[in-house]
Formats: sequence, structure tokens, C-alpha cells
Amino acid sequence: EDELEWANLPCFLSRAEELKRYIQGLDLDQARKLWQCNEKIALLNYGRFKEMDLERRLTPALLSYEGIQYQYMAPGVFEQGQWDYVQEHLRILSGFYGLLRPFDGVEPYRMEMQAKLAGFRCSTLYEFWGASLAEALAAEDACLVNLASQEYSKAVRPYWGTQRRWVECTFAEEAGGKRREKATQAKMARGAMVRYLAERQAREPEEMRGFDRFGFSYDAAASSPDHFIFVKGA
Repeated sequence: EDELEWANLPCFLSRAEELKRYIQGLDLDQARKLWQCNEKIALLNYGRFKEMDLERRLTPALLSYEGIQYQYMAPGVFEQGQWDYVQEHLRILSGFYGLLRPFDGVEPYRMEMQAKLAGFRCSTLYEFWGASLAEALAAEDACLVNLASQEYSKAVRPYWGTQRRWVECTFAEEAGGKRREKATQAKMARGAMVRYLAERQAREPEEMRGFDRFGFSYDAAASSPDHFIFVKGA
């Protein structure tokens, strides 16, 4: 198969370099505390950071993530028009890189947005990124559809303000008269929503209302203009 080439370097590369230097200065035990992981995963990532070059042998960002959301977005089988669409409309939040476009070149890394940074100039990544991610997004568009988890959207939401449009989505399951958002299902749906929008080349958030995958359907009565609620099993 043709390997897709990366197109650009991330916009906050110098900030990622700063985080890289910080991690390279940690010993293995400190790095493991930062990553909150087992020894095997810590060793792998510690080795990666020691060798890391943020400008060479890179992979397009959208193809380098393996989480549930990305599996259900299935970028590996996008057609060219869908790639063009996500490059224009999709932005990925990253604890390490800040903000990524799908074709930005990245190295494999481990860095959760809620990581605690001991012995660094900021104690959290939220503090490190501050308003910069919201400002970069707002410079591109005054309307944002949030399909990120709370851990990541929290890095943008406080700085977005009320002058710009923020559209929230909830994917809930109804059982016994109660509605609950289940983490895994919500991740699947958020990934599938990106694919749905790319397939339709959607231009307005309202086009999301037709989403009907995994048994979800739009609940007009429960939704508001900026909060779309999708329910399964209703």
C-alpha cells in the first residue's frame, strides 16, 4: 500500500521541544511517575524520548493514534476527498504537541493531558498550554464542534469565550428510563462522527443531526442549538 507522507511540522513544535528536553532530563522512575504506566511501557517510551527527533522520520498525525476514537474514524480507508476534508476541518489536541492537523508529522510519544509535571516551570500541561490552543483554533474558525474527551477539551473550553460558537455532543444510552453516557461507546461514536462528516463533506454543525450509527439517533427535544444529544435505545 502507498504510505501517506506527512506534510507539515506541528505549529507548536518549539513548545514540544521544550517538553521533550524536560522528559529527557528525568530518570526512568520519574518518567514512569509522569506517565502513570507499568515498567514495560515506561521503558519503551523512555527509550523513544532519548532518541527523539521531532523533524525526521515522522508519521502523519491522524495515522499515528490508536485509540478507540481513531479506530472508528478509520482514516486508513479514507478516500482522497475525505483526507482533504479532515485536513481542513479536523484538529487534534495533544498533551505533547498541543494542536495537530491530520498531516502534521509526529513521533510516537506518551503524554496525557492530565500529567503532573514535577520539577518543570509549570505543574500541569493545562497551565503549560494556557490560552494558546484556543487562540490557534479561533484564528482558523469562530465555530468549534467538540468531539474531544473532557480531559482534552478542558485545555480549550475555558479560553473559548462566548463570542464564538462551541457545539457540544453527547452520545447517551437509554436503559430503564435513565440516560447514561458510556465512555467506550461515546469514543466510538465521536470517531464515527468525524467519518460521517467527512463522507458528507459537511459545512455546518447542523448536518451532524443525521448521524445514525451504532443505533444512535438525534433527540431534537432534548438538544439545544449548541448541544446535540444522540440517544441509543430510546
